[in-house]
Amino acid sequence: MVERRLLKNFDIGLVLVMVLVIIYGLATIYSASRGGALGTSLVHRQLMWAIGGAIAFALAVSFDHKSYPRILRWVYGVNILLLVAVLAVGQERNGAKSWFGFGGFGVQPSEFAKVAVIMALAVYLSRNSDHIGELPVFLKSLMWVGATLILVMGQPDLGTSMVLMSIWFGMVFVAGARAKHLAVLIGIVAVMGVVGWHGPTFIEKTFGKHVHPVFKEYQKKRLASFINPEVDPRNTGYHVIQSRIAIGSGQTTGRGYLHGTQGQLGFIPERHTDFIFTVVGEELGFVGAGLLLLLYFVLVWKGLVIMSETEDSIGRFTAAGVVAMFLFHIVENIGMTLGVMPVTGVPLPLFSYGGSNLLANMMALGLLVGIGMRRHKINF
Repeated sequence: MVERRLLKNFDIGLVLVMVLVIIYGLATIYSASRGGALGTSLVHRQLMWAIGGAIAFALAVSFDHKSYPRILRWVYGVNILLLVAVLAVGQERNGAKSWFGFGGFGVQPSEFAKVAVIMALAVYLSRNSDHIGELPVFLKSLMWVGATLILVMGQPDLGTSMVLMSIWFGMVFVAGARAKHLAVLIGIVAVMGVVGWHGPTFIEKTFGKHVHPVFKEYQKKRLASFINPEVDPRNTGYHVIQSRIAIGSGQTTGRGYLHGTQGQLGFIPERHTDFIFTVVGEELGFVGAGLLLLLYFVLVWKGLVIMSETEDSIGRFTAAGVVAMFLFHIVENIGMTLGVMPVTGVPLPLFSYGGSNLLANMMALGLLVGIGMRRHKINF
């Protein structure tokens, strides 16, 4: 239960924006699935997940973030256990073994791992924020994301791995990490990426055959396709080319709801999930896309306000993690549909079809709203 005195700080505006994005997404999912029976079925499923998400949102709002240290071991332990289990007995979809199947539904543990990492890092940084400028403390912060990151990369899920790193980066930046430490780490990651890019031959010669390459071949092709999709227009560059055509054809006001040619005729793969923004751009044009971006801007801005006004460190760092997660999802997803970011399979939050992502995002926003309600310290 939430104390009545806290309700005066309840951010109804943030909740309204969340609901509007979800409703907008449901309408777009219906159109992206060509309407009819298939569209209705997907909308019903997404709506069921949204109802579950509303329950998770309410529970997260009622939970006091100052209690994180008491439950951290359980939350993080269950997170690691689920990620190990999905590698052992999970289902493989789109080249990644990252799903548990239950009847007609699938659950993706890596989506909830993002929330677990945010909570764990918030506790660690709150205890060590005065020393985050010291290299040992800075490096230890990576341990809280490292185990989860390794297991997610093992699936392999490059998109979620990038989200986890963006969460870590945003949180340690807000905590006051030194710019030179961040720059050196970025350089190391870049070198590791170059080594991994050169595939099995280089790595086997250097480290032995038992070491696997960082990137799978299909991941390398996806990452390369955004630079010049015309090199392989019928395979890895197909998504980006068709996406650009669809968004460009929408012009100012679009072709009209349910009347997009690229989406309705099936030229755009994954148009109800990863490439759903193309449906908005084609059918509703700049106006429809601009409205969605405005809603996201308000959501991120409100998150930043909560972060800046929160007086205790656990709440402030949690808010930073939630904002970083949403911001990366939004920029990466829309960027890849425009061809300015690599195709990594990162969904558009609260908007793309996908139950696990929707549930995890609503849970994260519940934590954010709850932090906003408790952002002022109580002095006796």
